[in-house]
Parts: sequence; C-alpha cells; structure tokens
Amino acid sequence: MGKKVIVALGGNAIQTGNGATAEDQQKACFETSKQIVKLIEAGYKVVVSHGNGPQVGNILLQQAASQSDKLPAMPIDTCGAMTEGMIGYWLQNALDEVLATNGSDKKAATIVTQTVVDKADPAFQKPTKPIGSFYTKEEADELKSKRGYVMIEDAGRGFRRVVPSPKPIDIVEKGAISTLVESGVVVIAGGGGGIPVVVEGKKYVGVEAVIDKDLASEKLAELLDCECFIVLTAVDHVAINFGKPNQEELGEVTVADLQKYIGENQFAPGSMLPKVEAAIDFVTSRAGRTAIITSLENAANAVKGVSGTRIRA
Repeated sequence: MGKKVIVALGGNAIQTGNGATAEDQQKACFETSKQIVKLIEAGYKVVVSHGNGPQVGNILLQQAASQSDKLPAMPIDTCGAMTEGMIGYWLQNALDEVLATNGSDKKAATIVTQTVVDKADPAFQKPTKPIGSFYTKEEADELKSKRGYVMIEDAGRGFRRVVPSPKPIDIVEKGAISTLVESGVVVIAGGGGGIPVVVEGKKYVGVEAVIDKDLASEKLAELLDCECFIVLTAVDHVAINFGKPNQEELGEVTVADLQKYIGENQFAPGSMLPKVEAAIDFVTSRAGRTAIITSLENAANAVKGVSGTRIRA
C-alpha cells in the first residue's frame, strides 16, 4: 500500500461562517471528506485529525449556562471527549458516504484519543490556546468579569477565551490506531489534540487543558512512522508579512528559513505558529520526511508538489 499521511484539519473544515448547527457542520464535513477521499484514491493510507476549538468552546458555554447542583458542568477534558465523538461521528459518516459513492469498500473509524502531557508543563501557568467563538471587546470583558475567563485578541479577528496548552508527550491509543491503519481503515484520531491526560500510577487522569491539535497530530505522525504530515488551514500558503502590502507566500522552504521567520515573529501564536512548529518537529524527526501546510481545497495538488508550502529539513 501507499505512504502513510496524517491530515490535520483546521476548524474551517468542520464549521464555516455562522454554521454552528449540527446540520451545517455535517454538511461541512461532507465537503471536507470529498477532498480527503482524493488522497485516499491516490493510494495514501490516511489518518485524519481535526480541530475542535469552536465546538468545545460552545459545549463549555452550554455546560456553564445550564449547570446546577443537580446538573454540574462537565470539565474541559470531558467536553473535549464529547467533541471527539461528535465530530468523529460526522466525519466517518461523511467519509463512508463519499467512499461508497466513488465505488470504494473502505471504511472510516473514529478512535477517542487520549494524549499524555506532563503535569509540570509550564503551559499550565500561562494559558495560550484559543477556544470557542469570537467576541467583541465588550463581550470579552463581560466574560472575564462574570466567568473568570482569560481572553485575548486573536489575529485581528476578535477576542477568544484561552486555556492551558501543554505539549503532547505520547498518544495512549497509538497501537490501536496503527493496527487499523495497516488493515486499510481510514482512521479519525487525535480530535482537538486528544483528551489531555497525565499519568498517575497505573491510570490516566484528565486535566483542564486543550492540546494544540497540530502538535498532537505531529506527535501521532511520528509514532505511526508516517512519511508525510499535512496541515490544512484557511490559506493556500504560509506567508510572511501577513496582511501587509509586502506579504510573501512561501512555497518550498527549509527548517532554517522557518526558524529565521519565527525569530522575526512572523507567525501568530495560537494560529500559524503552532502549525509551523509542528511541521519543523516532523521533518527534523527523521530523514526523508515532508510536511505540507495548505488549504483543504489545495490538498490533492499539494501532495503532488504543485501547491502549498512544503517544508523539508
């Protein structure tokens, strides 16, 4: 069979615009699946990961709004697990439909994934990961006052809540995922970066955090010994001087190039920066690996080398 690839979907692949209803998000997953199936039909063994920022943020708001003594709100890790099941269900149904329509007998399966982090990770002292919807400054100030949220301005698009984002160390279900992939199943795993857990004795315990899905996807790509790591986002290319008159889109780049741009603060934290850092981690983890950052619509062309930003060591 072909090369193993991890495809890390951005939030826009699941929810676009104001389409927050289940029906809207299922439609988005169906359109996304059409693009993923192109990679499957090209012979790649595909593992799909996805973001969950808007979804987990909305679930947390719903939990907070309805909580009472008899119905306590669920913690962040449990809400993350809810989104893994919910979005995985939408994606696997959509992938199965597109595959069957195209005459394939392949099937998709979702693995609710736990990602191990270090309980001493300094990220717990400095929340940085945006989750949930965008708010105006006035709305953000109210949430800070009433709910104690940490809110930041996010890349000029509004204000969002931020939570701790520790680095992934291991994927608990890596063996099961590998077995499914090698048997020809299209696996959906690591949703929202996985459920953050720490090791306590012989058990895993969930913690209040959200792991960056690109960093978790990269860790899974390493553990599965993938040849290619594809990060799909809202833009066709990584750019320097983003949004300025001298904006420059990047095609073929080296790790040294990207490290230089990181030193110049070219990539926004919580947005493009973790995608670039994940790409660097992957291509430097073993010789011959390639990372690609591009849009969903350009994914098929990007693996052919004719579009997107391609990173090599």
